[in-house]
Amino acid sequence: MAEATRTVGVIGGLGPLATLDFFERVLKRTRAPREQDHLRLIIDNNTKVPDRNAHMRGDGPSPGPSLAASALGLQKAGADFIVMACNTTHAWEAEIRAAVSVPFLSIIDVTVDAVADLRPEAVGVLAVDACLGHKLYQNALEKAGIKPILLSADSQRSFMDLIYRIKSGDTGEVARRGMTTLARKLEAQGAEVIIAGCTEIPIVLTADDIEGELISSTDVLVERTIVFAGGDLKA
Repeated sequence: MAEATRTVGVIGGLGPLATLDFFERVLKRTRAPREQDHLRLIIDNNTKVPDRNAHMRGDGPSPGPSLAASALGLQKAGADFIVMACNTTHAWEAEIRAAVSVPFLSIIDVTVDAVADLRPEAVGVLAVDACLGHKLYQNALEKAGIKPILLSADSQRSFMDLIYRIKSGDTGEVARRGMTTLARKLEAQGAEVIIAGCTEIPIVLTADDIEGELISSTDVLVERTIVFAGGDLKA
């Protein structure tokens, strides 16, 4: 690995387990014969960002100012570019970009690019209410000529319950089976590819759990982060 790599600023805490998972995956995907070959990451585990789903329901303040402040703090701390280990908060991407002068790497953009490379006609989206409400993946997929498939209202409620369970630390067999069931429901609706569009999902769902392709937004962002920083990806 080249000595001169970019420092990664991570807006995290959304939630903490997903941030820990992102960091661990960066470490495991980086080819680093020496400790010094790993990337420098500055992580703001900012658990005080207001709840994104509550805000969409009209039950809380906008997370935008907190996200922008976190991004600026990371830049001041030495980050050469910013990533965010959360999908939904990309609804406030414009506020984040306006707060900093360093690049911002979008998890939505890189995930849809990875999906488009597979050339599917229809893609199932597992994502929280606020992410779907802002149509982050629906709009990006449709722009790429891909049909988004979503869960039914009842299944989406089950999904939200699962996500909050995972955020609270429940990553056991019940959560794993529940997430697998929901992903397979999307496949039954015609999805050729499933997007794990919430960074809690890959904690309990793997590609082996479904019939088709699983695109983990976390894994895609991990790979793009390492490459953008100038690190070496493991084969």
